[in-house]
Amino acid sequence: MHIEIKDIHKKYGKKQVLRGATVSADGGVCIGILGGNGSGKSTLLSILAGIQPANSGSFFYEGKDLFRYPRERSRLVGYVPQGTPMIEELTAYDNLLLWYSRDTLKKELSDGLISMLGIQDFLKVPVCKLSGGMKKRLSIACAMAGRPPILLLDEPMAALDLVCKQTIAQYIKNHKQKGGIVLIATHDVMELALCDSWYILKDGQLTPFAYTGDVEELVKKL
Repeated sequence: MHIEIKDIHKKYGKKQVLRGATVSADGGVCIGILGGNGSGKSTLLSILAGIQPANSGSFFYEGKDLFRYPRERSRLVGYVPQGTPMIEELTAYDNLLLWYSRDTLKKELSDGLISMLGIQDFLKVPVCKLSGGMKKRLSIACAMAGRPPILLLDEPMAALDLVCKQTIAQYIKNHKQKGGIVLIATHDVMELALCDSWYILKDGQLTPFAYTGDVEELVKKL
């Protein structure tokens, strides 16, 4: 598996947010995208997910530009934004039914991804009554319906407790082991440790960064 994000440009009015952002990855890796607030990390991931269009650029999967094939992109890409875009009045179970067939959901609850994320513990609870950690786990489960090989995570562990962070970290490790690709927009040290390579998004461009665990050095680059 191979993806190539090539020369992404995005402009809001007169503000140029992305100026040729480019990165590539093979299967089984996690890429950390780092940057200050407003640097364009969320914008880049939302463009790759098809939430908003780029002004120009390409997103190749095995040589096919997914920007030109939205159905293929929806099948291949799972996206977890910072927020939790679910129907608040419905239960966790009913939200899952928007993404899974009943048979598939039953299997996943038994011994699959949803079981691993511990969602069976709050299936009948309305989303509006779930904690932030529960909502994040549910959001990941919805994004992974159909087991897309490419996973886009926008600060997935933000404001979560340690148990939730460990659950999500384990899922990311499993996804990598199965040959998947993960792109994480992050500031979190725990998330940084999951990555195989790191890029700093600054002035609209992605620049490789050799993260050694020295957070102070990283801060100076942002």
